[in-house]
This record gives sequence, C-alpha cells and structure tokens, in this order.
Amino acid sequence: MFEWMFKLRGPVSPLNSLIFGIIGFLSILLLWMMLTSGASPLVLPSILPSPGKVFSAFGEMFSENDLIRNICLSMGFNLGGYIKALLFSLPIGFCIGLFPIFRASYQRPVDGIRFIPITAITGIFILAFGIGSGMKINFLAFGIMIYLIPIIIQRIDEVKEVYLKTVYTIGANAWNTIWTVYVPSVMSKLSDDIRVLTAISWTYIIVAEGIASQGGLGSLIFFVGKRQGRPDKVFAILIIFILIGIIQDRLFVGLDKKFFPYKYQQKQKAKPLFTLPDSVKLLLGFAGKILMWTTLAIYLIIALNEFTGIISDVKILDYFFQDTCWTIHLVFLAIIAYQIYQFIKPKPLY
Repeated sequence: MFEWMFKLRGPVSPLNSLIFGIIGFLSILLLWMMLTSGASPLVLPSILPSPGKVFSAFGEMFSENDLIRNICLSMGFNLGGYIKALLFSLPIGFCIGLFPIFRASYQRPVDGIRFIPITAITGIFILAFGIGSGMKINFLAFGIMIYLIPIIIQRIDEVKEVYLKTVYTIGANAWNTIWTVYVPSVMSKLSDDIRVLTAISWTYIIVAEGIASQGGLGSLIFFVGKRQGRPDKVFAILIIFILIGIIQDRLFVGLDKKFFPYKYQQKQKAKPLFTLPDSVKLLLGFAGKILMWTTLAIYLIIALNEFTGIISDVKILDYFFQDTCWTIHLVFLAIIAYQIYQFIKPKPLY
C-alpha cells in the first residue's frame, strides 16, 4: 500500500498528489508558526516574522507603498526582457547551431559568456543605456540570453537524424528542412526551457530595479527592507514573487498545450481524480472565450484612451506600467493577430 512512497521515480496518483501536497503546505506553515512563536531558540521572531504579520503587511503595502503599480512595473520589465531576449536569441542560436561557420567562430565565446557574473556588468549597461527603463530591460534580456542561446544550440543538436533523413528523402532543401524539422522540434522543447528561465529573470530583476529606483518589486523590497526595517513586508513581497512565478508557469503550460498539443497525447499513467461531463466542458470553454473577448475589448478601449484621451485624462496603462507599456501593447496585439489568423485561415474539409 505504501510502496509507492519510496519507489525510485515512481508515479504519484492525482489523489495522493493532492493529499500530500496539502500536508506538505500545512507542515511548512506549522513550522513557520513554531519558529516565530518565541518558543523556538533557532530563529528570532524579529528576523522571521509570523505568518499573521506577513499577511497583514499586504494591506499596508496596498495603502502605503503603491503595491499594484510596483507589481505591474516589475511585470513590464520582466516581459520586456523576455521579448528582447527571444528576438535576439532565436536567430543567433539557430545560426550558430545550424551553420558550421558560425558554430566554429562563436560557440566557444557564447559558452564562455555564461560564466560572467551578471551583477558585475551593471556598470556597463548604465554607461550604454543610462539608468532608465531601457537599461533595466536590456540588462534582463542579456541575463536571459546568455543561458538561452546555448540551450537553443543544444536543442538543435538533439534533433533526431531520422527526421532529417526523411525530409531529405522527399527532396527537401536546406530551408525546407529548417522550417519543417528544426524549428518545430526546437521550439517544442524550448518552451519548457523558457519556463525554467522565468525564475532566473525574476532573480535579476532585483538587481536591475535596485539601480536608480523607479519603482517595481525589486526596488520596493530594498526600500521596506533597508530603510524601513520591515521583514514582514519583505516576506510578503517574496510571496508575491512566488505567486507571479506560479501564474507565469501555468500560462506557459497553457501556451505549450495550445501550440504543441502532440507533446501531451501520451497516455496518462494515472486516471484523473474526476472527469467533467461534456456539457460542463462545453460551458467552461464558452465562458473562457467570453472572458477572452471581453478582456480584449477592455484592452482596446483602454488603449484607445492611451493614445487619444477621449474617454478620460487618466491613462491607466501609462500610470501602472510607465515606460514598459509597449510590452503590454505588443502582447495584446499578438493575441489579436493570432485570433484574426485563426478566424481567416482555411478550414479543413474533413
């Protein structure tokens, strides 16, 4: 009955995952409460605040520290860094990975750059881009690129030879091979790698926002930690980082299932806890589409006001995201373009 608990790489059923996930969370919370109760000599309550103080700090930061605006600004920096990193990493990685001349010339320098302490070159980025939002986004983009480019090269090397021989057999040239074999294969694996790199980008954002404070969670954590001496607020911000990371991870999983569904067509080893009726699935799908189109409509109204001011003098996106507004516009425009493409693309006859 309990053999599964210690079986090496053994499967975990959804029921056991749920039960022990709750037990694990409660045990961590109980340990936290014990360490901050004053009865434990291991941790001083003044260093590690109690759960109650941490959760009460959220309301205080909403009213005193403009928490929502700082969250939005950090998300804008993070998103901008990812967009720029992908725009540069993909062509560079594919060129080095596919063409021998570029691999021979640049693979070793690219591999060596990974060992540069990213915090040691902040001065170079300040000299190059100033101390504004551009410097922070480019700093984050570089921090992601030095890991992403070698991963792209590795994923290209992992493409199975059988696929290449198959397309060559049917007469594909080099460009056909790139678009029909290398790009789909690499991107399907790279989506998982990008999920992992999300955590790295949030680590670097603390460094970036600590320079010439313009706001953001990184700047806020320095302010409440060093100037105010409020560890309860520091821990509250750390919880926000965790929640944002979890949400981002789930969004990446959803996009991965949307664009690479064949990765999830394998049979599951365990049956799900429960299966929704088809009518409920249909209703949830319809509700999801309504929510999506409503969100896009709200964005279009807000964006119209951003550029014209015909609805209100308050520019919502500019207030919350400041110089990183372009990242939000780019994301929503990409979503709108994809929906238009899905609507106008030829439908299969079968």
